[in-house]
Amino acid sequence: MLKRLAHPAVLLLLTAFIWGANAVAGKLSVGHISPMSLTLLRWVGALILLFPFARPHLVRDRPTIRRHWLYFVGLGLLGFTSFNALFYVAMGYTSAINAMIIQAAMPLVVFVGMFLFFHIRVSVLQVVGFALTLVGVLLVASHGHLETILALDFNMGDAMILGSTTIFGVYTILLSRKPRVHWLSSIFMLSLGGALGAVPLLAWELLAGLTFAPDAQGLLILAFTIVFPSILSQALYIKGVEMIGANRANIFVNTVPVFGAILAVLILAEPFHAYHLAALSLVLGGIAIAERGKRTVQPAAQ
Repeated sequence: MLKRLAHPAVLLLLTAFIWGANAVAGKLSVGHISPMSLTLLRWVGALILLFPFARPHLVRDRPTIRRHWLYFVGLGLLGFTSFNALFYVAMGYTSAINAMIIQAAMPLVVFVGMFLFFHIRVSVLQVVGFALTLVGVLLVASHGHLETILALDFNMGDAMILGSTTIFGVYTILLSRKPRVHWLSSIFMLSLGGALGAVPLLAWELLAGLTFAPDAQGLLILAFTIVFPSILSQALYIKGVEMIGANRANIFVNTVPVFGAILAVLILAEPFHAYHLAALSLVLGGIAIAERGKRTVQPAAQ
Protein backbone atom coordinates (compact mmCIF):
# COMPACT_ATOMS: atom_id res chain seq x y z
CA MET A 1 0.00 0.00 0.00
CA LEU A 2 2.78 2.43 0.97
CA LYS A 3 4.65 1.60 -2.25
CA ARG A 4 1.56 2.49 -4.27
CA LEU A 5 1.19 5.78 -2.44
CA ALA A 6 4.86 6.51 -3.14
CA HIS A 7 4.45 5.90 -6.89
CA PRO A 8 5.52 9.04 -8.82
CA ALA A 9 2.17 9.24 -10.64
CA VAL A 10 0.34 9.32 -7.30
CA LEU A 11 2.71 11.96 -5.90
CA LEU A 12 2.36 14.17 -8.98
CA LEU A 13 -1.43 13.80 -9.20
CA LEU A 14 -1.65 14.79 -5.53
CA THR A 15 0.55 17.78 -6.33
CA ALA A 16 -1.75 18.82 -9.17
CA PHE A 17 -4.82 18.32 -6.98
CA ILE A 18 -3.37 20.61 -4.29
CA TRP A 19 -2.44 23.22 -6.91
CA GLY A 20 -5.99 23.03 -8.26
CA ALA A 21 -7.28 23.56 -4.71
CA ASN A 22 -4.89 26.50 -4.39
CA ALA A 23 -6.51 28.12 -7.43
CA VAL A 24 -9.89 27.87 -5.68
CA ALA A 25 -8.33 29.23 -2.47
CA GLY A 26 -6.97 32.13 -4.54
CA LYS A 27 -10.49 32.98 -5.66
CA LEU A 28 -11.74 32.80 -2.08
CA SER A 29 -8.88 35.03 -0.86
CA VAL A 30 -9.90 38.08 -2.92
CA GLY A 31 -10.82 40.90 -0.55
CA HIS A 32 -9.75 38.89 2.51
CA ILE A 33 -5.93 39.08 2.27
CA SER A 34 -3.80 41.14 -0.11
CA PRO A 35 -1.89 39.13 -2.78
CA MET A 36 1.65 40.10 -1.78
CA SER A 37 0.88 39.67 1.92
CA LEU A 38 -0.26 36.15 1.08
CA THR A 39 2.86 35.58 -1.04
CA LEU A 40 5.26 36.59 1.75
CA LEU A 41 3.37 35.17 4.73
CA ARG A 42 2.93 31.75 3.11
CA TRP A 43 6.71 31.30 2.81
CA VAL A 44 7.47 32.79 6.23
CA GLY A 45 4.86 30.46 7.73
CA ALA A 46 6.37 27.53 5.85
CA LEU A 47 9.83 28.36 7.22
CA ILE A 48 8.53 28.54 10.80
CA LEU A 49 6.62 25.27 10.45
CA LEU A 50 9.45 23.44 8.71
CA PHE A 51 12.39 24.55 10.85
CA PRO A 52 12.00 22.14 13.83
CA PHE A 53 11.77 19.17 11.43
CA ALA A 54 14.36 20.40 8.93
CA ARG A 55 17.00 21.52 11.47
CA PRO A 56 18.81 18.15 11.92
CA HIS A 57 18.87 17.62 8.14
CA LEU A 58 20.10 21.18 7.54
CA VAL A 59 22.96 20.49 9.97
CA ARG A 60 23.86 17.22 8.25
CA ASP A 61 23.55 18.77 4.76
CA ARG A 62 25.45 21.93 5.76
CA PRO A 63 28.53 21.27 3.57
CA THR A 64 26.41 20.79 0.45
CA ILE A 65 24.12 23.70 1.28
CA ARG A 66 27.12 25.96 1.93
CA ARG A 67 28.53 25.17 -1.51
CA HIS A 68 25.20 25.52 -3.31
CA TRP A 69 23.18 27.96 -1.16
CA LEU A 70 22.87 30.44 -4.02
CA TYR A 71 21.45 27.71 -6.25
CA PHE A 72 18.78 26.78 -3.70
CA VAL A 73 17.82 30.36 -2.84
CA GLY A 74 17.80 31.38 -6.50
CA LEU A 75 15.62 28.38 -7.35
CA GLY A 76 13.15 29.39 -4.64
CA LEU A 77 13.17 32.97 -5.89
CA LEU A 78 12.46 31.71 -9.40
CA GLY A 79 9.81 29.05 -8.80
CA PHE A 80 8.22 30.21 -5.54
CA THR A 81 8.24 34.01 -5.82
CA SER A 82 8.68 35.12 -9.43
CA PHE A 83 6.18 32.67 -10.88
CA ASN A 84 3.43 33.49 -8.38
CA ALA A 85 3.98 37.25 -8.38
CA LEU A 86 3.94 37.53 -12.17
CA PHE A 87 0.89 35.27 -12.34
CA TYR A 88 -1.02 37.37 -9.76
CA VAL A 89 -0.28 40.60 -11.65
CA ALA A 90 -1.15 39.04 -15.02
CA MET A 91 -4.58 37.96 -13.80
CA GLY A 92 -5.50 41.65 -13.55
CA TYR A 93 -5.08 41.95 -17.31
CA THR A 94 -6.27 38.67 -18.75
CA SER A 95 -8.92 35.99 -18.30
CA ALA A 96 -8.68 32.67 -16.50
CA ILE A 97 -9.38 30.98 -19.86
CA ASN A 98 -6.33 32.55 -21.50
CA ALA A 99 -4.22 31.75 -18.45
CA MET A 100 -5.14 28.05 -18.53
CA ILE A 101 -4.47 27.80 -22.27
CA ILE A 102 -1.05 29.41 -22.05
CA GLN A 103 -0.01 27.48 -18.94
CA ALA A 104 -0.84 24.23 -20.76
CA ALA A 105 2.27 24.90 -22.85
CA MET A 106 4.51 24.39 -19.79
CA PRO A 107 5.41 20.76 -20.61
CA LEU A 108 6.54 21.95 -24.05
CA VAL A 109 8.81 24.51 -22.38
CA VAL A 110 10.32 21.71 -20.30
CA PHE A 111 10.68 19.38 -23.31
CA VAL A 112 12.56 22.05 -25.29
CA GLY A 113 14.66 23.16 -22.32
CA MET A 114 15.70 19.62 -21.36
CA PHE A 115 16.72 18.97 -24.97
CA LEU A 116 18.65 22.24 -25.41
CA PHE A 117 20.51 22.08 -22.09
CA PHE A 118 20.79 18.35 -21.37
CA HIS A 119 20.12 16.74 -24.80
CA ILE A 120 17.25 14.68 -23.41
CA ARG A 121 14.86 13.76 -26.21
CA VAL A 122 11.16 12.88 -26.05
CA SER A 123 9.46 9.96 -27.74
CA VAL A 124 6.61 10.14 -30.23
CA LEU A 125 4.20 8.74 -27.63
CA GLN A 126 5.24 11.46 -25.17
CA VAL A 127 4.41 14.11 -27.78
CA VAL A 128 1.06 12.43 -28.51
CA GLY A 129 0.33 12.24 -24.78
CA PHE A 130 1.19 15.92 -24.33
CA ALA A 131 -1.10 16.82 -27.27
CA LEU A 132 -4.02 14.95 -25.66
CA THR A 133 -3.51 16.69 -22.31
CA LEU A 134 -3.47 20.00 -24.18
CA VAL A 135 -6.83 19.20 -25.78
CA GLY A 136 -8.20 18.36 -22.32
CA VAL A 137 -7.03 21.71 -20.95
CA LEU A 138 -8.53 23.54 -23.94
CA LEU A 139 -11.82 21.73 -23.33
CA VAL A 140 -11.94 23.01 -19.75
CA ALA A 141 -10.80 26.50 -20.72
CA SER A 142 -13.41 26.83 -23.46
CA HIS A 143 -16.20 25.32 -21.31
CA GLY A 144 -16.70 22.58 -23.88
CA HIS A 145 -16.79 24.88 -26.92
CA LEU A 146 -13.38 24.63 -28.56
CA GLU A 147 -14.40 27.03 -31.34
CA THR A 148 -14.39 29.90 -28.83
CA ILE A 149 -10.59 29.56 -28.53
CA LEU A 150 -10.26 31.14 -31.99
CA ALA A 151 -12.13 34.24 -30.85
CA LEU A 152 -9.88 34.98 -27.86
CA ASP A 153 -7.77 38.14 -27.82
CA PHE A 154 -4.24 38.01 -26.44
CA ASN A 155 -2.85 41.00 -24.56
CA MET A 156 -0.17 42.16 -22.11
CA GLY A 157 -1.54 39.90 -19.39
CA ASP A 158 -1.15 36.91 -21.69
CA ALA A 159 2.48 37.85 -22.27
CA MET A 160 2.94 37.89 -18.48
CA ILE A 161 1.31 34.45 -18.18
CA LEU A 162 3.67 33.18 -20.88
CA GLY A 163 6.53 34.65 -18.87
CA SER A 164 5.37 32.98 -15.64
CA THR A 165 4.90 29.69 -17.50
CA THR A 166 8.42 29.89 -18.86
CA ILE A 167 9.74 30.70 -15.38
CA PHE A 168 8.15 27.62 -13.83
CA GLY A 169 9.35 25.51 -16.74
CA VAL A 170 12.91 26.69 -16.12
CA TYR A 171 12.43 26.07 -12.39
CA THR A 172 11.39 22.48 -13.17
CA ILE A 173 14.43 21.96 -15.42
CA LEU A 174 16.83 23.30 -12.78
CA LEU A 175 15.03 21.32 -10.07
CA SER A 176 15.94 18.13 -11.91
CA ARG A 177 19.61 18.98 -11.39
CA LYS A 178 19.55 20.23 -7.79
CA PRO A 179 22.26 19.03 -5.40
CA ARG A 180 21.49 15.90 -3.40
CA VAL A 181 20.18 16.80 0.07
CA HIS A 182 17.28 15.65 2.24
CA TRP A 183 13.88 16.81 0.97
CA LEU A 184 13.31 18.85 4.15
CA SER A 185 16.58 20.68 3.56
CA SER A 186 15.53 21.32 -0.04
CA ILE A 187 12.07 22.66 0.76
CA PHE A 188 13.41 24.82 3.60
CA MET A 189 16.06 26.47 1.42
CA LEU A 190 13.62 26.95 -1.46
CA SER A 191 11.09 28.49 0.93
CA LEU A 192 13.83 30.81 2.19
CA GLY A 193 14.37 31.97 -1.38
CA GLY A 194 10.62 32.42 -1.79
CA ALA A 195 10.38 34.53 1.37
CA LEU A 196 13.37 36.72 0.51
CA GLY A 197 12.03 37.35 -2.97
CA ALA A 198 8.60 38.31 -1.62
CA VAL A 199 9.92 41.07 0.68
CA PRO A 200 10.38 43.73 -2.04
CA LEU A 201 7.02 42.76 -3.55
CA LEU A 202 5.24 43.40 -0.26
CA ALA A 203 7.16 46.69 0.07
CA TRP A 204 5.82 47.70 -3.35
CA GLU A 205 2.29 46.72 -2.35
CA LEU A 206 2.60 48.76 0.87
CA LEU A 207 3.86 51.83 -0.99
CA ALA A 208 1.00 51.49 -3.48
CA GLY A 209 -1.49 51.45 -0.59
CA LEU A 210 -2.87 48.07 -1.64
CA THR A 211 -2.01 46.09 1.50
CA PHE A 212 -4.67 45.33 4.10
CA ALA A 213 -4.82 43.07 7.17
CA PRO A 214 -6.30 39.61 6.60
CA ASP A 215 -9.68 38.85 8.16
CA ALA A 216 -10.76 35.46 9.56
CA GLN A 217 -11.29 33.95 6.09
CA GLY A 218 -7.98 35.37 4.93
CA LEU A 219 -6.19 33.73 7.87
CA LEU A 220 -7.82 30.36 7.13
CA ILE A 221 -6.73 30.59 3.50
CA LEU A 222 -3.23 31.55 4.62
CA ALA A 223 -3.07 28.52 6.94
CA PHE A 224 -4.23 26.23 4.11
CA THR A 225 -1.71 27.77 1.72
CA ILE A 226 1.18 27.31 4.14
CA VAL A 227 0.53 23.63 4.86
CA PHE A 228 -0.62 22.33 1.48
CA PRO A 229 0.53 24.39 -1.55
CA SER A 230 3.67 25.79 0.13
CA ILE A 231 4.98 22.66 1.86
CA LEU A 232 3.21 19.43 0.93
CA SER A 233 2.72 19.99 -2.80
CA GLN A 234 6.24 21.38 -3.30
CA ALA A 235 7.75 18.40 -1.47
CA LEU A 236 5.69 15.99 -3.60
CA TYR A 237 6.67 17.80 -6.81
CA ILE A 238 10.37 17.77 -5.89
CA LYS A 239 10.18 14.04 -5.17
CA GLY A 240 8.24 13.37 -8.38
CA VAL A 241 10.83 15.20 -10.50
CA GLU A 242 13.62 13.31 -8.70
CA MET A 243 11.92 9.97 -9.41
CA ILE A 244 11.00 10.29 -13.09
CA GLY A 245 12.69 13.44 -14.42
CA ALA A 246 11.41 16.83 -15.48
CA ASN A 247 9.94 15.85 -18.86
CA ARG A 248 7.65 13.13 -17.51
CA ALA A 249 6.78 14.93 -14.28
CA ASN A 250 5.74 18.19 -15.88
CA ILE A 251 3.02 16.62 -18.05
CA PHE A 252 1.07 16.01 -14.83
CA VAL A 253 0.82 19.80 -14.41
CA ASN A 254 -1.88 19.76 -17.08
CA THR A 255 -4.24 18.06 -14.63
CA VAL A 256 -4.25 21.25 -12.51
CA PRO A 257 -6.98 23.14 -14.43
CA VAL A 258 -9.13 20.00 -14.55
CA PHE A 259 -8.85 19.41 -10.81
CA GLY A 260 -9.35 23.14 -10.25
CA ALA A 261 -12.55 23.09 -12.29
CA ILE A 262 -13.91 20.05 -10.46
CA LEU A 263 -13.08 21.57 -7.06
CA ALA A 264 -14.77 24.79 -8.14
CA VAL A 265 -17.90 22.71 -8.77
CA LEU A 266 -17.70 21.13 -5.32
CA ILE A 267 -16.60 24.15 -3.27
CA LEU A 268 -17.79 27.21 -5.20
CA ALA A 269 -21.02 25.51 -6.38
CA GLU A 270 -20.15 26.09 -10.03
CA PRO A 271 -22.16 23.83 -12.40
CA PHE A 272 -20.76 20.45 -13.43
CA HIS A 273 -20.76 19.67 -17.16
CA ALA A 274 -19.97 16.64 -19.26
CA TYR A 275 -16.91 18.41 -20.66
CA HIS A 276 -15.33 18.31 -17.18
CA LEU A 277 -15.41 14.51 -17.29
CA ALA A 278 -14.27 14.45 -20.93
CA ALA A 279 -11.37 16.79 -20.14
CA LEU A 280 -10.25 14.69 -17.18
CA SER A 281 -10.37 11.55 -19.36
CA LEU A 282 -8.29 13.23 -22.08
CA VAL A 283 -5.68 14.56 -19.68
CA LEU A 284 -5.30 11.30 -17.75
CA GLY A 285 -5.33 9.33 -21.02
CA GLY A 286 -2.64 11.61 -22.43
CA ILE A 287 -0.50 11.08 -19.34
CA ALA A 288 -0.94 7.30 -19.63
CA ILE A 289 0.16 7.38 -23.28
CA ALA A 290 3.12 9.61 -22.46
CA GLU A 291 4.17 7.21 -19.69
CA ARG A 292 4.09 4.31 -22.16
CA GLY A 293 6.44 6.29 -24.36
CA LYS A 294 8.90 7.18 -21.60
CA ARG A 295 12.55 7.10 -22.50
CA THR A 296 15.20 5.55 -20.32
CA VAL A 297 17.53 8.31 -19.19
CA GLN A 298 20.35 8.57 -16.68
CA PRO A 299 19.05 9.69 -13.26
CA ALA A 300 19.60 13.36 -12.62
CA ALA A 301 21.89 14.53 -9.85
CA GLN A 302 19.68 14.69 -6.80
